[in-house]
Amino acid sequence: MPTLQLAAITQANRPAQLPLLSKLADILATSLSVTHLMVRGSLAHGTADRLSDVDFVVGVHDAQLPAFVEALETLMPVEAGALLPGWRDTIVADLGGVGMVFLVPDEGKLHQIDLYVAPASRIPRLQAMVSTAVLLDRRPGPVDVADIAAAESFVAAFAARPRSCAELLIEHLVLAVLLHKRIRRGQRFVAYSEWHRLHTATKDLIKTALAPASRYWGWYQLREEIAVTPIGRACLGDLDAAIGGPAIPEAADVTKAIERVLALTERACPQALDGLRDAIAAYRTYQELV
Repeated sequence: MPTLQLAAITQANRPAQLPLLSKLADILATSLSVTHLMVRGSLAHGTADRLSDVDFVVGVHDAQLPAFVEALETLMPVEAGALLPGWRDTIVADLGGVGMVFLVPDEGKLHQIDLYVAPASRIPRLQAMVSTAVLLDRRPGPVDVADIAAAESFVAAFAARPRSCAELLIEHLVLAVLLHKRIRRGQRFVAYSEWHRLHTATKDLIKTALAPASRYWGWYQLREEIAVTPIGRACLGDLDAAIGGPAIPEAADVTKAIERVLALTERACPQALDGLRDAIAAYRTYQELV
């Protein structure tokens, strides 16, 4: 198990997240599908603060990649206590795998857990590009060319899959956690970028709910497509209120935006809330502590 190999990280920097990191490492390493387990980001560099996320790279046998990614949706809530389904990370750089973000409560706080899951055949190239601390290295034998091709096909299909209203709602909730962290650190430029991403997610949620067959890209023709029903006009009013706010938010602006989006979801696509209401209630409790 990888916990003994956490000593180097502990010596470089004694992060408050170390017990959580150790717990998650043990959970992930239990799967025989996992060939590599690495930590990257500030925890690997020794620069973590109490707000830092836990950032893993997980190498998986190429042939088992689809099943492992699917299993994460059960593994993370049941074993790690993740509050919500994973968010398909659209911010992480493309390193030949798939990024997932989970929100895990620990010590009275919500922690952002970034999992970058990559086929084992991609790990050597990934390690050459990204600085990591290796916790587990079960080097696989030769990989079948067909398995490599299947893994690459899965990664491409995973990235291209249209996002549902539920996924877009979870994107809002994850981005709000990121934004609260940026605001507390004074990272104004990053907060500006992620605030814009949150507004774009709101636009995408509206279009997915009310104009799923839209032929128009991005922000074009919103009024023409959406404002043809009372619900559509109300949703565009919400979007107008969102983009009319400050360019760089304060914590209260982020909280207000999430409440607005939850009301919008209830109005435009209430089915997206199915199975999430208890988790969202818990999420609100944690956000009140920010």
